[in-house]
Amino acid sequence: MKRSTCPKNISMKECYLYKKLSGDKIQCQTCAHQCVILSKQRGLCGIRVNIDGELYLLTYSRAIAENIDPIEKKPFFHFLPGTLSLSVAAMGCNFRCDNCQNWDISQTPKQMGSPAEALAKAGAALPPEKIVERAIENDCPSISYTYTEPTVFLEYALDTMKLAKEKGLKNCWVSNGFMTKETLEMVAPYLDAVNVDLKFFDDGLYQKHCGGRLQPVLDNLKTIKKLGVWLEITTLIIPTLSDSEKMFKQIAKFIKTELGPETPWHVSRFSSYLSWKLQNLPDTPTEKVEAAYQIGKEIGLKYVYSGNIASENSENTFCPKCGALNIKRNGYRVKRHDKNGRCFRCSEDLNLIL
Repeated sequence: MKRSTCPKNISMKECYLYKKLSGDKIQCQTCAHQCVILSKQRGLCGIRVNIDGELYLLTYSRAIAENIDPIEKKPFFHFLPGTLSLSVAAMGCNFRCDNCQNWDISQTPKQMGSPAEALAKAGAALPPEKIVERAIENDCPSISYTYTEPTVFLEYALDTMKLAKEKGLKNCWVSNGFMTKETLEMVAPYLDAVNVDLKFFDDGLYQKHCGGRLQPVLDNLKTIKKLGVWLEITTLIIPTLSDSEKMFKQIAKFIKTELGPETPWHVSRFSSYLSWKLQNLPDTPTEKVEAAYQIGKEIGLKYVYSGNIASENSENTFCPKCGALNIKRNGYRVKRHDKNGRCFRCSEDLNLIL
């Protein structure tokens, strides 16, 4: 774990999920790493620190990013389509993905020598009640916890989610899916939708390129469905890593069999320019994205979407029964033709959360 000094005079919040071990050692139980952390050290995320045998979150009420985004940008295509979402993030992540686009805010805490350094660059003060106020002021029916991994700022996210729920707002996570079952069960009553990055279908690639493991992600995806939270899946198609037809088939079959054919699958084009450590790879050929789309449809997924490519129909929602175009998307401009979540032509349920 990351060694650091632990001053007592910085604003932090005690973590919700951890276990005390012998001496001053503790085990974090928030994400699937379940780091064993010695006194004055931090977990792999860089923002949870052991102070005298108690675990504290360094980034509570400190937002490193705040924006108003179209909900489709997350991406959610079947959850409150055509609406805006107040998007917030705290610094840090439990992964170290080579392809990360937000590495400057996700990885920075791991490079800092002390909690004081991390806190100094943790972003602006933005308490949970203020996040909810800003969502309401800007006519955002939802709050998205995104850009970095919401699992690692659980306490900040969950306190905000509870207040949001009281005000009638929806809560959305954009996540790598590498949390503990305890975390999922804690947030589930307040979590309305989650988009999980299913990065690979290979444990070795997860370990090498993300610093994580595949099985906890697969287990959590199944748990999310059982808990009744709306789920969408995103796979970034990276040349030489996640661009094989074999992997496309494995992912599509898992979604259909274990999560249900109504679960949307977003297959997205990789850009080397935006990548943290994979700038040596080429951008994904459009043909690879189209191949993943076709495989998903052939296997029986009702909704497959192609991201970051110039294709007229790649992000539109068609009725899975009669094929009618029910939601037209042009960038983030959305035009709906459905009738209260059902196909305007044949009344088929389009699996929309409205």
